[in-house]
Amino acid sequence: MTHSPVSPGRAGLFLLLTGQMLPLIDTSITNVALDSITQSLGTTATQLELIVALYGVAFAVSLAVGSKLGDNYGRRYIMLWGVAIFGIASFLCGISGSVNELLAARILQGSGAALIVPQILATLHVTLKGTAHARAISLYGGIGGIAFIIGQMGGGWLVSADIGGLGWRNAFFINVPICLLILLFSRSCIPETRSDIPSRIDWQGTVLLAALLCCLLFPLALGPELHWPGLLQGMLVAILPLGYLMRLGALRQQQRGLQPLLPPRLLKLASIRFGLWIALLFFSCWSAFMFCMALTLQSGMGMAPWQSGNSFIALGVSYFLSAWFAPRLIARHSLGAILLSGIGVQIAGLLVLMITLYSLGEQAGALAIAPGTLLIGYGQALIVNSFYRVGMRDINANDAGAASAILSTLQQATVGLGPAVLGALFLHFQHNNGGNYPLAMVGFLGVEVFLMLMLGGIALIRRQTLSGMTTQLR
Repeated sequence: MTHSPVSPGRAGLFLLLTGQMLPLIDTSITNVALDSITQSLGTTATQLELIVALYGVAFAVSLAVGSKLGDNYGRRYIMLWGVAIFGIASFLCGISGSVNELLAARILQGSGAALIVPQILATLHVTLKGTAHARAISLYGGIGGIAFIIGQMGGGWLVSADIGGLGWRNAFFINVPICLLILLFSRSCIPETRSDIPSRIDWQGTVLLAALLCCLLFPLALGPELHWPGLLQGMLVAILPLGYLMRLGALRQQQRGLQPLLPPRLLKLASIRFGLWIALLFFSCWSAFMFCMALTLQSGMGMAPWQSGNSFIALGVSYFLSAWFAPRLIARHSLGAILLSGIGVQIAGLLVLMITLYSLGEQAGALAIAPGTLLIGYGQALIVNSFYRVGMRDINANDAGAASAILSTLQQATVGLGPAVLGALFLHFQHNNGGNYPLAMVGFLGVEVFLMLMLGGIALIRRQTLSGMTTQLR
């Protein structure tokens, strides 16, 4: 890698972190705007799932491509292209006159986000050293909590304020001036960096991964509503041959000394497989939780968007504080202990929230759910901080980029699929409970507790292995 002697400085760091926050804020804002979108466009709950899920799937599929494009053509250059695409897509989201137009714009928005995010960490890594590097990485790790708070509160206010009578559309339009700000000042504040060795893009693997995720997403999201027509059943069946073709192509590329999208030799490593379990069980639950809670607070309890957004302040603050201190905890204790602690704290929060919603039902307000969400946020940050450390345990320096791309793709794919897969289960609970959203949420939280217990069981089985990681990570 080419290490630029030029530091981005405070202005450059601010622009880089602002670029990182864009996709994160957008996820929160979209959840806050769901009920308003329903009233405006007449969307069904299934279509709301797709509005959230398609963004995440497009993000996941394009992530590895975005990383390699940055290595080859310059990280600042590709980041600015991503910002431009993200801004245009946000504008198209805002002017959408139908659900289909909004879905198409969301796919474009996710693709733009995938060009932005990989460049941020890489640029910080190669342009900063020592204390400045450590401080920037800490900010990078904790920015998710800040973005979450801004997205929930700012998005809720924008939708509720109904500026210009645009309602939910302002939640997307707000991205446009931010993107223009980044485009205007980044060339003078952010140094250009790229890899000395060109990276090859696995287009075949990327296309097959996109097809595989779509064959999983659409049947699971649309199947219950459309009563499982033959086309959707055929798409589910197609997952097996698509997976086989993807593996076969990856093996052939690996034998020729090339770097496939998901290298089979890395997927065999215990650390990567454990990372896969964390992605499947945690990140899918995380995104589904935010989606289902947004529906419960707005459609079920009648909260205005700003009230719904403010209900997550406790979660965002605790997440930020936990993410800020997590690296120090991991340096002092075994990674297994930190991961299990995060799972335990989150389960405690889920149980508290279940009791709250069951007891108070539609009368549960922001203050009532705060204790549960505070614990959930704190536990979530510990798990997220453990994810990459667990996944990268057995990875040597030469495979660091490929392994990081695998983990990022797994994370974003499960974040995208979560609202569709578990959201469908939530809607099933809601239907069986006579339309009662709080009771449906209690059922959903029960399922999440079970899945977190599964993850805790896997972590316990591997605890002896994880306990030896502390020394390696210091």
